[in-house]
Amino acid sequence: MPDLDDDELLEALGVDVAPAKAGGRTPREERIIAGFEDILRFHEAHQRAPRHGVDDASIDIFERLYAVRLDQLRKLPEAHALLAELDTPGLLSAAAATAADVDELDEDALLAELGASSDPSDHGDITVLRHVRSIAEKQAAEEIADRTPCEDFDKFQPVFNKVERELKDGIRKAVPFKGEASVERGHFFILGGQFAYVAAKGEEFETSSGQPDARLRVIYGNGTESNLLMRSLQKALTQDGNGRRLSDPDAGPLFSATPGPLFGDSAEPDDIESGTIYVLRSLSRHPFVSEHRMLIHKIGVTGGKVATRIADAENQATYLLAPVEIVAEYKLHNLSRTKLEGIFHRVFSSAQLDLTIEDRFGKPVKPREWFVVPLHVIDEAVERIRAGTITDVAYDARTARLAPHTPCGSP
Repeated sequence: MPDLDDDELLEALGVDVAPAKAGGRTPREERIIAGFEDILRFHEAHQRAPRHGVDDASIDIFERLYAVRLDQLRKLPEAHALLAELDTPGLLSAAAATAADVDELDEDALLAELGASSDPSDHGDITVLRHVRSIAEKQAAEEIADRTPCEDFDKFQPVFNKVERELKDGIRKAVPFKGEASVERGHFFILGGQFAYVAAKGEEFETSSGQPDARLRVIYGNGTESNLLMRSLQKALTQDGNGRRLSDPDAGPLFSATPGPLFGDSAEPDDIESGTIYVLRSLSRHPFVSEHRMLIHKIGVTGGKVATRIADAENQATYLLAPVEIVAEYKLHNLSRTKLEGIFHRVFSSAQLDLTIEDRFGKPVKPREWFVVPLHVIDEAVERIRAGTITDVAYDARTARLAPHTPCGSP
C-alpha cells in the first residue's frame, strides 16, 4: 500500500476532510445573512427599503450603506437562495433603488454615494462625511417635528397677535439667532417660518458634555406645541437659515409700546429691578379653607426670596395664621410691585376670599391677597401680563375663566 498522508488516508476511509461549516454555514454565508438582517431591521423600522441619495440630507450614511449592500445581494444568485426564507418583504426581488450602478462607480463616486468625500478641500481626509447629521442633530430634528395640538391655544392666541403687530410696527425686531444664545421663558423666535413661543422652562441640568440644558414647552403660531430640550431648539434655530430671535419691545420685555397701567416711564419707590410673582396655598385648618383648599390661593410679589418671606407664615394674619406651600413662581423684571398687585386685585376682584380671622391680639383681620381661583387661571393671567394683554380681561367667577373686560365708562 503506497504511503498516504493524513488527509489522503482519511479520504480513503470515506471521511470528509472539508472544513466544517460554522453552524452549518460557511463564514461567507454567515456574513451575507448578518448583512441582510441589518437591512431587514431597517425595513421593519421604516417600512421601506433603504435608499441611495447624496443630495438628500435626511438619508444618513447607514441607510446608503444598506442600499449599496442590497443592490449587491440582488445580483448574487446564491444570496437569493440563501435568504429566501428571511426575505418575507420581498426586498431581493424588488426593483433596485434609483442609483448609479455600484459596479460602474469609481472610487470617488462610491465614496460620494456613501457620504464620504475625497475632495482635498476636506482637509485631505477621505473619511470626512458629508450630508450626515450627528445624533444630536437628528434628535433635535425629531423633537422639533414631534408636535401636538395645543389644547389651550386660545390662551396664547392674543399673545401671538400682539407680537405680530409689534414686529410690523417696529417695536420688536427679528435678529439672527446665535447658536449658544440663551433661551428663557417668554422668549419668541421664528422657526421654519412660524412664531415659536417659550411658554415654560423646566429646571436646568448639565448634559453629559457639561452643557446647560432644560426641558421646554414651546407653542407655535399654527396652534401646535412641542415638549423639547433647550439645546434641540437652539440647534434647530441655528440650522434654519431663516431662524430668528424676536427682540424684546423697545420699552422692555414686560412693557407695552406705550406706558400702561402696570409700568411707567419713571422709577417709583417700590420699583424692583427683578422679582417674583408667587402663588401660595394655605395649610390652615379653618373649615372653609380646608374644604376649598385647592382653589384658594394667595398672589403676591417680592423682590427677595419667597421662602424667606413666608418663613413665619403661621404667625402672620396675611398668611391666615397658618403654614403655606408655594405652588407657583414666575420670574419677572422691571416691574412696579404695587401696580402689579393692583392688577391682580382688579382682575380677580370677583373671586376675592371673603374671610375674617383674628390676629394674635384677638383683632379681626380680613386678608386681601387671597382669591378663590384655579391655579391654571392665575398662570394664564401671568402670561397675559408678560404679553401686555392683561388689561383686556377679568376673571368671571361663574365660568371660572378670564373673560373680555370692558373698562368703566366704555359702551
